Order: sequence, then structure tokens, then C-alpha cells
Amino acid sequence: MTGPYQATAVTPEGERRRRRLREGTGRGVPLPLLLPALAGLAFLLLPLVALLIRAPWRSLPEQLTSAEVWEALRLSLVCATAATALSLVIGVPLAWLLARADFPGRGLVRALVTLPLVLPPVVGGVALLLALGRNGVVGQWLDSWFGITLPFTTTGVILAETFVAMPFLVISVEGTLRAADPRYEEAATTLGASRFTAFRRVTLPLIMPGIAAGSVLAWARALGEFGATITFAGNFPGRTQTMPLAVYLALQNDPAAAIALSLVLLAVSIAVLAGLRDRWMTAS
Repeated sequence: MTGPYQATAVTPEGERRRRRLREGTGRGVPLPLLLPALAGLAFLLLPLVALLIRAPWRSLPEQLTSAEVWEALRLSLVCATAATALSLVIGVPLAWLLARADFPGRGLVRALVTLPLVLPPVVGGVALLLALGRNGVVGQWLDSWFGITLPFTTTGVILAETFVAMPFLVISVEGTLRAADPRYEEAATTLGASRFTAFRRVTLPLIMPGIAAGSVLAWARALGEFGATITFAGNFPGRTQTMPLAVYLALQNDPAAAIALSLVLLAVSIAVLAGLRDRWMTAS
């Protein structure tokens, strides 16, 4: 072929250069980008390194064998898992609604869904009290009609963690849904499947990596939740005292115990993210 649309042969050297450019493995790194990148990496790693340096390694087994520590860890794991499960039940349909349905005010709804990401957690706890407290907008009816009291209970911890963690799941799943081709769902419906069957049998397997990634982020956020939990559920050992609350309480009286508890949270978080990131959160 001749003329302006003539194909240009790609030499092996040119192909190697293009591959290095795509993979980001170019030889030269601009100094104005390298220095801030290293500063950002140091800023993120320095607190973790300081935690490891100042950890009471000799007394660590004694610190971690107390019944209070294991009770707080058990409660944290149970509540974070329950909050993630609740987020999946109501968050995945919400993400589908935002990604697939076209309705007036969808942008406003999306903004309200992501509001807990920027809302101070303490404010979220106050809002939960005003909504679900014994004298709250909905809580007063739950108390008078069913005798259900949510604040300062383990259920209150789960609800507080769900409130702050579910937006991470919704955003992840919505992004995956927008990237998925809707024509697969349309093909299933033309073959006689209902919209729900098409979602369950076609769409759900396609977006499973996004659901898994969002679940990991939501679980990690729920595990570290502090402000909304202490405001809405309080700090009662064995009932609402999770690991972050135990760290805060120990920091006032026993800094060594606070460091030990922080190491446990750090180890759990790293183990979960490291175990699932390679499978769900990186491109193959």
C-alpha cells in the first residue's frame, strides 16, 4: 500500500521501546517527579517503621495474651465481617442502580452515597444517634414497637462500621459495572431471562473481581473504624470495644500495650491485603 496510509514496519528496537514505555520501565526518571515520589513513600512508611522500632518486642507475648486483647480482636473481626456482609447485601444492588438505571437525580444520589467518605466519622456517629437512637427519627419506633435498642450494642458497632465502609464497596462495584459490557445482559434478556436472572447468571460473575476488591476495602475500613463506633456504640469491653477503641484507651494508661495492639491491627490488615491483592486487585 502506498500513499499517506502506507503501513510502517516496526523494527525490533522500536517494539522494545514501545514495550518499555507501556510498562513504565523507561531508563530515565525525571528528577522533579522522583524526589516527590520518594518523599511520599517515606511519609507513608516512616510511621510504620517507627511503630516497629518502638515496639516492646520482649514484653509483646505478655501484652497479647491478656483476655481483653483477644476479646477486642474477636469483636473487631466479627463486627468488620458482619459489616462487610451487610454492605454486600445492600451495597451491590445500590451500585447496580447507580451504574445501570437512569433516573432523575442520579448524580445527587451518587453524591449522597459517597458522602460518608468525606464526612467526619464522629459526625456520622451523631447522625446515627439522631436516626437510630432511642429518641431518634426511626429508633423511637423501633424501641416502642419492637423493643429494639441499637445504640451501645454490638449491633450498633456493625451499623456504624457499615455506614462508613459501604461507600468503598459501592464505588468499586459501580466502576466495575460501568466497565462491563451491558450487551451481555441484553443478550440474556433477549433469550428469555429476566433482568434479575441476567444479573445473577451473567453480570455477577463478570463483576466478581470488583466485588471482591470492594469487599476487601470495606472490611479493612470497618476494622479500623473509631469515631462513629465510639459515638454511636460506646466503649464497653466485650460488647462494643473493638481494637481501635482498645488502642485509644490503652494509649492513655499503658503506651506499650497500645503499641502492641497497634501491631496486631497492622499485622491483620497487611495479611488480608497481601493475601487478596494479587488475586483480585492487580491486573493479570
